[in-house]
Amino acid sequence: MPRYTSPVLSYVIKRVLQLIPVMIGISIITFSMIYLIPGDPVRLLMGQHQDVEIAAAIRHELGLDKPVYVQYARYMGRIITGDLGKSYRNKREVSDLLKGKFEATLILTGAAMLLAIIAGVTAGMISAAKPNSFGDYFFMVIAVVGISLPVFWLGLMLQIGANNVNSALAGGDVRSIIPISGYFDNRLSWWENLKFLVLPAVTLATVPMAIIARMVRSSMLEVMNLEYIRTARAKGLLPRVVVMKHALKNALIPIITVIGNNFAILLTGAVLTETVFSWPGMGRLMVDAIFQRDFPVVMGSVIVMSVVFVFVNLIVDIFYAWIDPRIRYE
Repeated sequence: MPRYTSPVLSYVIKRVLQLIPVMIGISIITFSMIYLIPGDPVRLLMGQHQDVEIAAAIRHELGLDKPVYVQYARYMGRIITGDLGKSYRNKREVSDLLKGKFEATLILTGAAMLLAIIAGVTAGMISAAKPNSFGDYFFMVIAVVGISLPVFWLGLMLQIGANNVNSALAGGDVRSIIPISGYFDNRLSWWENLKFLVLPAVTLATVPMAIIARMVRSSMLEVMNLEYIRTARAKGLLPRVVVMKHALKNALIPIITVIGNNFAILLTGAVLTETVFSWPGMGRLMVDAIFQRDFPVVMGSVIVMSVVFVFVNLIVDIFYAWIDPRIRYE
């Protein structure tokens, strides 16, 4: 009796297999770019105390005295076994370093995307329900401004504003109202720790929120003019029922695509926000590793980010069938 494989499972397996050449290409490009960066990691490790023999010993220990292609082959051999190597700076396993940093980035990105989805979808629905109205123009102007603002500038402006508010209301006790930087403190309650998320989450959510709002408006305007929407209105359904149950559901495909892509981008690229707010995520870790020429950390970060990006896009593709049963996987 033949055994049949689920179309979804077959699609997932195919996408996972396609990930292999993508990851090989990314690793080759990243490895090549790392060795084009000026600077010697051994000299940085030794600092001011330079000794030729010690430097040669360290270079041999790290395998940096081998040709580049040999170093790459050795690194990929470790990657296959799940070993991301050890950091040059502190001798810790890269996987251990990335674990805590990825958790911090995931918390920040999740909070930012939740805020972006709630605000963006709401603004887009209001604009689409009453096009060319004051609310429509207001939200779309805000969306254009949100897309145009540089993230680092917005973060600094929010810090200055929060610092002024804290000084005025709390007598200079910065942490009592809204912390302008830092991460969670185990000594504080969960509610007090949530304050650390406010400014970085708002900063990180601004651009995707604006993009989602514009996409929701555009998609829903196309749907609102279709015949089944006019039929629903003719039946006497309430406007909010028409918008929420009929229009929004059938406009979700491009919206889900934008949400998924922006989540993956934020998860792998929140470098500026993490730097401005001293958030100990993967972005800051990778920037510090680049300046310190800590190649294993850089390579491990890029590979993890690449896997996350592809995985999020795979989840989005699978989610399409739940939204629209007419979609089939091939």
